[in-house]
Amino acid sequence: MRGKRTYYKTIIQVEVLSNDPYDVGNLEDLHYDITEGDYSGDFKIISQEKLTKEEMAKALEAQGSDPEFMMPEEEEENENE
Repeated sequence: MRGKRTYYKTIIQVEVLSNDPYDVGNLEDLHYDITEGDYSGDFKIISQEKLTKEEMAKALEAQGSDPEFMMPEEEEENENE
């Protein structure tokens, strides 16, 4: 039996410096723009909190992800044994 899983929610803030308004398309483009492209960027962790299984399931659903993605049923069943 595996140990009980721990879940976290981390909020990260990204700062981009540019000569014009920056419009992020996706994280891959953002990464390129601030590491190889014409923009300067930095990031920092704004907050990090532990979540219960129920809070994690709700947070995953709010992002449009199936809770099964990070919370497989067989592991939940093992926790109840």
